[in-house]
Amino acid sequence: MTRRIAIVRHGRAGAPEQARRAHSIIEREGGVPLAEEEAHEADAVLVLGGDGTILRAAELVRGRRVPILGVNFGHVGFLAEAEPDSLDDAVTRLVRGEFAIDERLTIEVDVCTSEGERYHGWALNEAALIKIDRARMLEVAFGVDGRAVSSYGCDGLVLATPTGSTAYAFSGGGPIVWPTVEALLVVPIAAHALFARPLVAAPSSELTVHLATHSGSDGEVFCDGRRTIPAPAGSVLTVRRSAEPVLLARLEDTPFSGRLVAKFDLPVVGWRGTAAERRRATEG
Repeated sequence: MTRRIAIVRHGRAGAPEQARRAHSIIEREGGVPLAEEEAHEADAVLVLGGDGTILRAAELVRGRRVPILGVNFGHVGFLAEAEPDSLDDAVTRLVRGEFAIDERLTIEVDVCTSEGERYHGWALNEAALIKIDRARMLEVAFGVDGRAVSSYGCDGLVLATPTGSTAYAFSGGGPIVWPTVEALLVVPIAAHALFARPLVAAPSSELTVHLATHSGSDGEVFCDGRRTIPAPAGSVLTVRRSAEPVLLARLEDTPFSGRLVAKFDLPVVGWRGTAAERRRATEG
């Protein structure tokens, strides 16, 4: 049994009522509900909200192998496992320990400025290097595993995980990568160059971005859109795989393709199923 359950909720209308309902279910099942501030003491975290709230929960339990179960009270909710109408069942199964663990790759983010100042961060979705001056471009040189790959002016550069491939990297034209594929993504934003395509690197690769000293704009690194690191002209940004994954609790063995279709409401007209499905339909 997963006894201590921390509740992390969104801030929109209805959140207190949803939290009280979850609190009651946890107690009914013999669990101990904890406040968000006590998440570091929890055996699991119940998130009532969207992906942003789940990212906040991941931040709260960073450094501990604590599973996170999301109930989607947001918009798309790609990281969430359940919808509001199944809250009772989801909380019950979480308390009883009736779930599987989905380990998600995260990244370590380091910035060293030209003055020798060092900053560190991490991300589940992405580290996004974004220009500060809206009227100018960032001038960057990008490399993988210590070898230069390309240089160009751009509005930004998104260094993402497979989990983040459906977030900012997707909006920037990057590929959707199945979470079970271990990889690191590089997606330029509005690059002024003939070769500025998204790239997929090995999970063991080290991604390095040199921000030119003559760059038209200083930069700033946004980790999951929640934590910022300064990156003035002349800085070096390094991203590598982290040894600390984020653990998502899964209640159903739904393939990622199914989640993709459901979350993006993708049209599947013309799909006739697999050969096995067609055979079963014929035999039936």
